[in-house]
Amino acid sequence: MDGRDQYLRIALALFGIVFLLIYPLSQVWASGWLWQPSQHEYEQMIIGVYATLGIFLLLASRQPEAYLSLIWFTVWSSVVHGLIMTVHAVIDPVEHGHLFGDVPALFLVAIVLGFLAPRKVVSST
Repeated sequence: MDGRDQYLRIALALFGIVFLLIYPLSQVWASGWLWQPSQHEYEQMIIGVYATLGIFLLLASRQPEAYLSLIWFTVWSSVVHGLIMTVHAVIDPVEHGHLFGDVPALFLVAIVLGFLAPRKVVSST
C-alpha cells in the first residue's frame, strides 16, 4: 500500500462520514445546506441518497480498488451536482449561502477523490 492509497482510504472515510452528517449540517447552517423555501420531501430524498452514498464510501475505504466505479461516480456526480447548484445559487440571491456551503464541499469531494483515485485497475498478475 503506497501513500496515495492510504490518503484515498482516509478521504473516502472522511467524506463518507460527512455525507452521513448532512442532516445535522443542514440543521446547524441551513443557508449553506438547505434550499429555500424549505422543501421537506426534497430534503429527505437528498439526505437519504447522500447517507447511502456515505455508507458505501465508508465500505470503499477498506478496499478502494474494489469500488472504483463508485468512487468515479462520486467524483462526476459531485461535479455535475455542484455545477447545477452553482448556477442556481448565483441566479437566486436567497441561495448565495450555498456558494460557501455545499457547493464548495461538492467540488472538494470531486477534486480530492479525482486526484487520489486510480485511473484503472492494476492487475496483480
